[in-house]
Amino acid sequence: MEPGFTRRIIKALIAALLIGLALAIGTGIVAYRYIHAYDADIAGAAQEYGVDERLIRAVIWRESHFTRRRVGSRGEIGLMQVTENAAREWAAAAREPVPGKRELFKPSINIRAGTWYLQRALQFWSQKRDPLPYALCEYNAGRTPTLRWAAQDQNDPEIFLNAITYPTTRRYVRDILKRYRRSQR
Repeated sequence: MEPGFTRRIIKALIAALLIGLALAIGTGIVAYRYIHAYDADIAGAAQEYGVDERLIRAVIWRESHFTRRRVGSRGEIGLMQVTENAAREWAAAAREPVPGKRELFKPSINIRAGTWYLQRALQFWSQKRDPLPYALCEYNAGRTPTLRWAAQDQNDPEIFLNAITYPTTRRYVRDILKRYRRSQR
């Protein structure tokens, strides 16, 4: 082995390790700034509508992974994947001008409209032992199918979750519940 070979290998490994560490730290900082870019909007909507900030974050994470320009397969818009119909309902309730598609991409409007819609569902299902799974189901699948599945539940959220016949909705509700409950620890 030539002299200094081991030393060069060690230096190369240290350099690679430092580059990897710098990339990991940089990626973490970017991810942190990306996710927390909407903190003020989330806090404002949480306060306005009485919905836990952590729940709003969990819904945004599941709906759009914090991608504000996201458009869903059925035309849902923005961070909370708000439909134009839901936006009209929110605007009427909040006495706000009806936002167009372009305005729905604005985080402040999207988060307020989505949080209002979620709060309305939470209020509707408030007589349930745990209204959250029902409200999340309504947010995703609509009130009519949620009422159909809830008719079989005997006020038991687990029976309700198993009664959901749309696999994507069942997974949606479970994903958000898991993330939200983990954030409460």
